[in-house]
Amino acid sequence: MTLLNALPGAISQGMLWGIMAIGLYITFRVINISDLTVDGSLASGGAACVMLIRSGMNVWIAILLATIVGMLTGLVTGLLHTRCGIPAILSGILTQLALYSVNLRIMDSKANQPVSVDKYHLLISQRFVRELSLRNPMILLTVIIVSLIAFLYWFFGTEKGSSIRATGANMNMARAQGINTEANINLSLVISNGLVAFAGALLAQFQGAADVSMGRGAIVIGLAAIIIGEVLFSKIFINFALKLFSVVIGAILYYIVLQMILMMGLNTNDLKLFSALIVAVFLSVPYFKDRYFRKPVIPGKEKE
Repeated sequence: MTLLNALPGAISQGMLWGIMAIGLYITFRVINISDLTVDGSLASGGAACVMLIRSGMNVWIAILLATIVGMLTGLVTGLLHTRCGIPAILSGILTQLALYSVNLRIMDSKANQPVSVDKYHLLISQRFVRELSLRNPMILLTVIIVSLIAFLYWFFGTEKGSSIRATGANMNMARAQGINTEANINLSLVISNGLVAFAGALLAQFQGAADVSMGRGAIVIGLAAIIIGEVLFSKIFINFALKLFSVVIGAILYYIVLQMILMMGLNTNDLKLFSALIVAVFLSVPYFKDRYFRKPVIPGKEKE
């Protein structure tokens, strides 16, 4: 019964982090770049959204502007990589490091800024997670996720989207075909961090506050969602849209597992440790499957 009571909250959080993981999927799998900007851009989205809502701005406009802030962070990382020749992973680290100070500036030099659902109009709130009503955040999050996946499925089927996928598949070949790979890398980072900031804006509303450290460990959660989704559904979900959907399922399963760990009475200070262990386990599954459970190929059999 305790697990059933905690399940709606875990599912809602998983859906929120699933949106962030979709953004990470674009860089990690589509464009084949390890982007560590997300730890900072998630907090940037949450901080910008909360401060705009507190200033009296409409929540939809606040979310839009927070998303644009995230897109700008991705552009900075992209320019550091493509124009300054800094490796992608280091570019993300530099941007993430700078964003800590930027986020403090956004939040008026305070590490935490609350935004109460009693005082401000918010799209989602953790308070209504167990209600059977339209205020339940899972309803709106489902609509957002379905719409987002449908848009990305359409976009990556266009000429521009296909050129981005070609850049990630083989950058040298894409460049030989006349594709501007640098522009595609920048655009991918912009889209990715825009989605991450969008998730941060929703997450800040859900938990009722923005925190300067709310994005810490986001890269681990995002990778966990991607890997769990791939391990469990790679043989079933071949379509690009379904692959994005599997990332969301992975995030939900990740939070359900974390909830079960916490219910076992383990110390919450060890949460990051368990998060790392969960990711390590699922990262190891494909390796052990190939090494110990794949049927050996008998010479001459593969031609039959």
